[in-house]
Amino acid sequence: MAPPLRGRLRILGFLSPWLVGFAVFLLYPLVTTVYLSFTNANLLQPAEWVGPRNYVHMFTEDPYVGKSALNTLWMIAIMVPTQVLFALGVAMVLVRLKSGAGFYHTLFYLPSLAPPVAATVAFVFMFNPGTGPVNTILGALGIEGPDWFNSPAWSKPALTLLSLWGIGNVMVIFLAALLDVPAELYEAAALDGAGPWYRFRYVTLPAISPVLLFSAVTGVIGALQYFTQAMVAAEAAGGIHSGANPGYPEGSTLTVPQWIYRTGFTQFHMGYACALAVVLFVVSMTVTVVLLRRSSGFQPQEGA
Repeated sequence: MAPPLRGRLRILGFLSPWLVGFAVFLLYPLVTTVYLSFTNANLLQPAEWVGPRNYVHMFTEDPYVGKSALNTLWMIAIMVPTQVLFALGVAMVLVRLKSGAGFYHTLFYLPSLAPPVAATVAFVFMFNPGTGPVNTILGALGIEGPDWFNSPAWSKPALTLLSLWGIGNVMVIFLAALLDVPAELYEAAALDGAGPWYRFRYVTLPAISPVLLFSAVTGVIGALQYFTQAMVAAEAAGGIHSGANPGYPEGSTLTVPQWIYRTGFTQFHMGYACALAVVLFVVSMTVTVVLLRRSSGFQPQEGA
């Protein structure tokens, strides 16, 4: 039986703070962004309707769109799986510690508390090809260190190392999931003759599959929005050269959010920046839906 009008109004009153926040801070900006993507808005003059011209320019004329998209795809395909696997490996080691567990938990979690800008600047200094301690140590071992953030081939792997240094948040989530796996399942598997790999494959993975899915989805969304570390690394490593070379060195660290920012707030092509943002939003939603629909592959099968 449907509630009376008075009850509906009461429910609507309780929901009104959320509804107002949703309309003001999500729905209105989203609709405005879609509208501005069909205009020539430039933050200085009234916007004029130009139809799909921004989207045509994006897919046919802008040379930085393909480059930034490939860099962002690299982050999704390489950085996200590496970060998830490394966090899972660290959590599996920590969960087996018999003594000093609290100290090592804190040790691995602390880097995630560092501000992204400060952590990136510190990494650029540490991996400086001429004076950084990393190449100094490699040189003492007889190994010639690469140029890291100054090399197009090594800049993205250097950013991946930075992401591995800050896996504390993901590691804590995996640690909680591993501690929640019933010990009886491991004992039963061991009695059946299952080795470490089979216990991991048929006991641990099914039990932590929701956490794996959560880490994958949030990691992909974070990679699609990857901005601060890549921007700061390019500025810190490139110096005066980074302004004329987006994504220094040679565009290797240019991501889609960076190009949106540069287009909208440096070149003042806000309408085109909104078009880029709309496409990025659609891609983010599509990837998230695909991951959620395929999540059944991580779930334990009945009768297995």
